[in-house]
Amino acid sequence: MHTVLDAADARGLAEFYRQLLGLRYRPGDEPPSAGEHDLDWLVLVDDHGTRRLAVQRVPELPRSTWPGTDVPAQAHVDFLVDSTAELVRHRDRARALGAEILLDRSTDPDEPLYVLADPAGHPFCLLAQPGT
Repeated sequence: MHTVLDAADARGLAEFYRQLLGLRYRPGDEPPSAGEHDLDWLVLVDDHGTRRLAVQRVPELPRSTWPGTDVPAQAHVDFLVDSTAELVRHRDRARALGAEILLDRSTDPDEPLYVLADPAGHPFCLLAQPGT
């Protein structure tokens, strides 16, 4: 149905991925008005209403230490872009939204990629089509 990420700040992480991926909130999951309580479970959908990603609030979540193993990543999401130019553009967008680069393998001719950490510390990959 969709991938679910845990986060101590569910709204903040949902907003990061909403902007990064060009998604929108499922009806009813939009940010609360003043005085309302925020939700513990948020779903992001595409323009057709298809669920793409959900974020669940947890009391605390230690940041992954990837590539170290003290706190493993446990899972990560890969996002494919059309070209190396798009790879750089999306890397810059992700960084502007609060991601940090964990690994730069953008010059690899077989699989150019960046591994980044989202604001909650979940690693994710941006990959370009090989040879583009």
